[in-house]
This record gives sequence, C-alpha cells and structure tokens, in this order.
Amino acid sequence: MSKKLQALLNSSKNLYKKIFKMSGEKAEVGVSPKEKEEQESAAEDTASGTSDMSIESLRKYLSEKLGISDKDKDEEKTVKVLDAVTLDGVVDYINKNKCKNIVTMAGAGISTSAGIPDFRSPGSGLYHNLQKYNLPHPQAIFELSFFHENPKPFFALAKELYPGSFKPTICHYFIKLLIEKGVLLRHYSQNIDTLERVAGIPDDKIVEAHGTFYTGHCIKCRKEYTLEWMKERIFKDEVPECVEEDCKGVVKPDIVFFGEQLPFKFYNLIEHDFENCDLLIILGSSLAVQPFASLVERVPDTCPRLLINREKVGHRSGIMAMLGLGGGLDFDGKNNTRDVAWLGDCDEGCQLFADKLGWGEELKKLRAAEIEKIETLNKASKSVKSSM
Repeated sequence: MSKKLQALLNSSKNLYKKIFKMSGEKAEVGVSPKEKEEQESAAEDTASGTSDMSIESLRKYLSEKLGISDKDKDEEKTVKVLDAVTLDGVVDYINKNKCKNIVTMAGAGISTSAGIPDFRSPGSGLYHNLQKYNLPHPQAIFELSFFHENPKPFFALAKELYPGSFKPTICHYFIKLLIEKGVLLRHYSQNIDTLERVAGIPDDKIVEAHGTFYTGHCIKCRKEYTLEWMKERIFKDEVPECVEEDCKGVVKPDIVFFGEQLPFKFYNLIEHDFENCDLLIILGSSLAVQPFASLVERVPDTCPRLLINREKVGHRSGIMAMLGLGGGLDFDGKNNTRDVAWLGDCDEGCQLFADKLGWGEELKKLRAAEIEKIETLNKASKSVKSSM
C-alpha cells in the first residue's frame, strides 16, 4: 500500500470512530452499559479494520454520513459532455450546440503580455518585487488596516501600474469578439487594470470582482472621484485627498482590499449567470482567491469548462480527490468528459482557439484596429496637454 493511501486511511480511522460515536449518542437512551461497551468496542474494531476497506466503500460511507458528495457517481459516468476533452472538443461543442451564454473568468495572466506583472509568479510576480516598499509582508500593500496607517506604498505602486500606461492584449479582444459574436453572457475579472474597459467591453457585460481603478471614493465621506482626477495626483507623487471642506480623507481607488466586501454587482449576478452558463472559459487565473475561485463549481454539470493558463489550477486535490469527492476542476479524472486544460501563454491559447473557430483573422484585425485607435487618442491627448 502506498504511503499516501496509508496516510489517508490512518486519518480516516479517527474520523470513522467519531462518526460512529456521534451516531450512537443519539440512541443512548435505554442502552445498557454493557451494550454501550459493545458498541464502543465495535467502533474500535471497525476503525482498526479501516485499512481493509476499499476506497470506494470509504467514499460512499463519508458521502452518506457527512453529505459531502455533490452528485451521484454512477449517474456522472453516464453523462458525456464533450466528445473529446481537448480544445478541438470544445470547438466541436460550440459548433454543435450554438452556445449563447458563455461566461469568461479572467485573472492577471491575461494582462502579463501588456507588461503588467501578475501577483504570484516566482521572481517576476508583484508580491516578489515589493521589498522596496518596506512592507511587513507583501500582502500588506492591499490590506485596509495598513493603508489607513501608511497609504504611500500603495500609491507608489499604483503609479507603476496605473491604467492608461498599458494596451489590451489578444485575450482582452478575444473576450470582446465573443460579445460581437453574440455569445458572451458575462465576463468576470479579478483584474484591477481596467484593460477590459479600454478594450471596449461594455459595463453591462463585465463584473470587476476585485474592484477597479475606474472610480475612487474618499474613505471618510465617500465622495466619488474619477480615474483622471486620481491619476493627476498620483503622478505628482501625492496621496489623493478629498476636496470636501473639513474632510481631507484619503481617496482610495475602488479596488477590493483584503477583508473588504466584493462589489454588489458580483453577488447580484453570479447565481443567474452561472446557472445559465453553457460554456465556462477560465483565462490566466491561479484560482487561488475566494470566493472568485469557487465560481467554477456553480455551472451545471453538463457545462464544459475550459482553462487556458500556464499550469493546471483549480483541480481537486488531497483526500477529496482520492475519494472522488468535492468540487473543483477534474482534468485527470477517469470519468471526466467536460474539463479541458490548454497549457501555455494566454494570448497564444486565445489566438489558437479563435483560429480553430474560424475567427482567427477577425481577432487579429480587431486588435490591430483598436490599438491604432488607442494610439491615436493618446497622441491627441499628449498634444492637447503640451499646448496648455
């Protein structure tokens, strides 16, 4: 028996004993001391014999007792969603089923080719390169308590990452192309760089789950401020302060810090959107932050889930994976017919996906035309400022 399996069964032993004892406590009235002793002895014997139980019987036992199985396993085996769990299989599914309610979920990986670092990549990730701000720990730069004490590090970082300094990527325009094709229900983003808006994704199609730089509010009086107003002060190396008389509160961009509530729009739309989703596409996310990561579990069992990312994420792991329980993506499961992982650069993956759908040239032309518009607007803006 493998060490991993033995560790699982050993950990299950005490749990099995506790469950047995808990179930017996409900029926203790009228039980003689001798009978109770026999029950406890049986529990010991059962737990000791756990190593002889099959994984399947243990899975079924825990499913029944703890209610942690989310579906009937026999039924799951009969449901075939994709003919092949590959990118080609997803393309065939789209062509056959005429998807109209695609939901996309995106993380920092869709913006790295624009020059914006992600958060967790070793060596190049944002958290790895924050030492210069003398933080107690890297995440402190996005903690509200630290921001109240010392907002300067956050605004110094904000200047480096500020919207307007970067251009949308192929990924952003792939999402916009889905809108133009009439198949995107909603785009959910973890990103605060506003590149989705720059790419022309309309407000009614986007949910900025972790907030945005697009607007800001005074942390004292809640007066709202625009992106341009904040940018002017941040680029002067100032901490933006509220202009309301007798206020002088710090103006914080509307991004979600650790411990803050996610936007109302997020909670207002997730139930409808994910229940009606007919294809889920996850782009460049580590799926490490909740509650965003758990959204992958909200789609119907018959909905394919495609991950385009540098590595597999969001998959079942640990004891739950060995028992075949719990949520998450199931790329390597023997009964998987709906979860697909395409591993590599997000832009490359989106372009390949578009090529296979017959939209490849359209995507390239869309991005080229939109980037030209952005550059023209930027030149005009600089010209106006220089003449002032």
